[in-house]
Amino acid sequence: MEITEIKTNLKAIFSKVFQAHDIEITESLTADQVNKWDSLSHLTMIAEVESTFGIKFKLKELVGMKNVGDMITLIQEKTST
Repeated sequence: MEITEIKTNLKAIFSKVFQAHDIEITESLTADQVNKWDSLSHLTMIAEVESTFGIKFKLKELVGMKNVGDMITLIQEKTST
């Protein structure tokens, strides 16, 4: 899956979950930079990402994600196989 398509889908998910319609999805984006990104909204966002892309993250992968770029890389890997 192309990065632009992934970012478009992530923008829709983040807009919905974090109620941030003007959010810009960048590889360096972290939870600290998004209002309303707390532990509960994080779980909701992960569930939405998994559902939208038809993938499942392993616990090890979730713990290892440091920013949205890491998530994009994992989504690419999981949707290309």
